[in-house]
Amino acid sequence: MPIVEMTRAAAHAADPKAAVANAPESSSETADFYAEVMAGLTLPVKTLPCKYFYDERGSQLFDEICELDEYYPTRTEAAIMERHAKEMAALLGPDCRLVEYGSGSSTKTRILLDSAPDLAAYVPVDISRVHLHKTAEGLRRRYSQLEILPVCADYTTPFALPETARSASRTVAYFPGSTIGNFHPRQAQFFLAQIAALCGEGGGLLIGVDLKKDPDVLHAAYNDARGVTAAFNLNVLDRINQELRGEFDLDSFAHHAFYNEELGRIEMHLVSQKDQTVNICEGAVTFAAGETIHTECSYKYSRDGFARLAESAGFQVSRFWTDPSKLFSVQYLTVAPVKE
Repeated sequence: MPIVEMTRAAAHAADPKAAVANAPESSSETADFYAEVMAGLTLPVKTLPCKYFYDERGSQLFDEICELDEYYPTRTEAAIMERHAKEMAALLGPDCRLVEYGSGSSTKTRILLDSAPDLAAYVPVDISRVHLHKTAEGLRRRYSQLEILPVCADYTTPFALPETARSASRTVAYFPGSTIGNFHPRQAQFFLAQIAALCGEGGGLLIGVDLKKDPDVLHAAYNDARGVTAAFNLNVLDRINQELRGEFDLDSFAHHAFYNEELGRIEMHLVSQKDQTVNICEGAVTFAAGETIHTECSYKYSRDGFARLAESAGFQVSRFWTDPSKLFSVQYLTVAPVKE
């Protein structure tokens, strides 16, 4: 089954037409990448969209992060899934079209698929086409009776669902991990509302939500001793070098992650180690020593705080599962009925 190709949304650059005109001659995706990079790096506080972490190398590094001793979310969520998979599968029901946002290696998805043999189809959605294709092929070998319809897309923007051979009675989205925390609260509300619209009446969302906890636990999770998270963070600069003719010296930037208690979020930055100017295609970006590029946020939620967010986006929390230490949660949301 061929992968369905989708194009990323155009960047909201100050002058996106000019940015695209200076981009390398390549696909519209490369032009969008260049426009978003230049828009972010010319802001007063420099930023890069965290979605660009996930090229093939970035996806591999993230898989390594998930295996680290310090990184509790993956193993904790997997344990929750294993303990409650049958209950979760029962909530999906027969003939469900399961749509996974940011499928990656679909490791935790296998736990769910093993307990849900009556799905109409599984639709993994991911921005990394090569990684998505490899994972889909592996899943087809394991679940030969299940129709698997991968969609290569930036899932933060609307995308079309492929037609299924078997009629689907309902659509349920699956958004594992703590990725919802990468969205600022208003962005998270908008994104969840998009999912509610995609799933429609009778639909649902099974989602991983990282919970508020001891800041020392969070610090260790994002500053691992082996430096894998640092390599993952720096890889976005290497990707710019490879795809946009960038000239970043990776040794001139350092990984920095910390918990911002006031905002309830982990922040990841890349810190310039000196005054420098970096060429990117036909553009150039100047950095002062100590200036940072803000690459990612990861918000942590209380149970009540996330319930309020879900309700503001058109969902109701139907089920809540957590681990004994209350580090992480998996929640099942249902699309709230439309008020007359």
